[in-house]
Amino acid sequence: MPFFDPQPVPHGGLHAAATERNREPILEVLRGVLPPAGLVLEIASGTGQHVAHFARALPALRWQPSDPSPAHLESIRAWSRDADNVAPPVFLDVEREPWPVASADAVLCINMIHIAAWSATEALFRGVARILPPSGVLYSYGPYTRGGQHTAPSNQAFDERLRAEDPRWGVRDVDELQRLAASTGFEPAEIVAMPADNLSLVFRRRL
Repeated sequence: MPFFDPQPVPHGGLHAAATERNREPILEVLRGVLPPAGLVLEIASGTGQHVAHFARALPALRWQPSDPSPAHLESIRAWSRDADNVAPPVFLDVEREPWPVASADAVLCINMIHIAAWSATEALFRGVARILPPSGVLYSYGPYTRGGQHTAPSNQAFDERLRAEDPRWGVRDVDELQRLAASTGFEPAEIVAMPADNLSLVFRRRL
């Protein structure tokens, strides 16, 4: 079993155990695709554990966390309180325009697409296309189907639970994302297999 170095939960911070399991594999992909410097916008930052970890590991980048949940915004502030390269989190609902961030050099969106309506994913790609420079990266992580097939029985069970909780939610197909990306100005994604039957999708804005 991999070794995880759990961080103490700061006062006011929320904790997601999955973050401690996936943060290092995600970071390894990010090291290879993010620019050496510039602003990285994280959409749907959740607890804030990811952005705090990535900011420590990649100090030459500036990080802008965001979320539509007041409870998450408070947690993000707690986790990133001592990180000089993390800006205060901002309220960002991808379907509400204008976005509070007008430009970014890269965008992260981790574990959001399957717990949001498809209209939110469409808004995500439209919004990111507006704020990224040519060749700028949109990085997405989470469970996905491929060719309509789940990558593991556990992902199928997870998908069924999501759809039972909210019929608008569910694990999306990579081909579905590729079509949306092409229609909003992105190159086909680089697909990276990740632990726990998840995928990293690395989209780059067309020149």
